[in-house]
Amino acid sequence: MVLGCWGPSHQRHNSQKMVLIGLRQQDLNPEPQPESEEPEGGFRKLYTTLRIENKRLREALTHTMLQLTQLKVELEHTTQRQKSFAERWALLELERFECRAPEGKAAELEEELKGLSNLQADNHHLKEENATLIQVISKLSK
Repeated sequence: MVLGCWGPSHQRHNSQKMVLIGLRQQDLNPEPQPESEEPEGGFRKLYTTLRIENKRLREALTHTMLQLTQLKVELEHTTQRQKSFAERWALLELERFECRAPEGKAAELEEELKGLSNLQADNHHLKEENATLIQVISKLSK
């Protein structure tokens, strides 16, 4: 018998390859086992459990996304209200300033009016003095 690439070791290797190929094909196309033959906690039970859990998680995610959307809308409304309040506050402050401005202007004009009255009184007094001095000068020059 000739040993080499076509010898008994090669035949053994080929038979091992065939067994492995057969096992791989069985793994790809498993024959369904009746539930009675499946071990407890088998793949079907695990699959069903995971499927139910996935469904529950998807529903929870959908619910959470809906809540998030509602909160975003509520935040937008609150932000708009806050801006509106801020604008109203600014307008009130402007109106107060505008109301105070005429009051301040009126007070300033009253002060000027008092000063003007004082100037008129001083002017009248000086005119009387001037008239008196003119009389004195005219009597002295006669």
